[in-house]
Amino acid sequence: MNSAFTIVLQRDLRIAFRRVSELANPLLFFVIVASLFPLALSPDPVQLRNVGTGVLWVAALLSSLLAIEGLFRADAEDGSLEQLMLSPVPLTLTVLAKITAHWLVTVVPLIVLLPVLALSFYLPVDVLPVMTLALLFATPTISVLVALGAALTVGLRRGGSIVGLLVLPLTAPLLIFGTRAVDLSLHGEPAAGPLYLLAALAVFAVALGPLAIAAALKVGLD
Repeated sequence: MNSAFTIVLQRDLRIAFRRVSELANPLLFFVIVASLFPLALSPDPVQLRNVGTGVLWVAALLSSLLAIEGLFRADAEDGSLEQLMLSPVPLTLTVLAKITAHWLVTVVPLIVLLPVLALSFYLPVDVLPVMTLALLFATPTISVLVALGAALTVGLRRGGSIVGLLVLPLTAPLLIFGTRAVDLSLHGEPAAGPLYLLAALAVFAVALGPLAIAAALKVGLD
């Protein structure tokens, strides 16, 4: 089973790196949105620091939604998704591999760039580890939610906007806990509580999410 997971993961990574333009879109969107806000707002460091956390979190969330179309749709159109469903490998394992590939190519670059962009909002350096850790814990849940929305709309021609409407309300707890962790760190208070909650949500999403996504794919392709 581990070899099947690795094969699907490597396949999706190879496909992603062949489409450099699609791979760069979420990253460029994140950089542009996060860079425009300091230019549009007052250069006052206090004001930028107050809005910086929310801007970075929302930009990261919207950036992760840009890769929805390529998650299952391309495989569904060329018939490879049906072949994967008919293979002896459990569909949940295949789904987990595809979610992992999506997380690696879409989310990890955002996490790497986050500390650099956070400095443009005058966020203290000692807060950056907490913000990075919070985003690291939150993004697996975001990837699972994105994959679930993509699976529910895999049979639709233009399901991207519908997925956004489905997924965005479900990310509210992640935004609340993530920004709360950073806010506590800004005021010198322990941020372990929100971080634990984000980590628990990630474990819950990774454990049960592939089951729901596999069921949604079977329904969507029928």
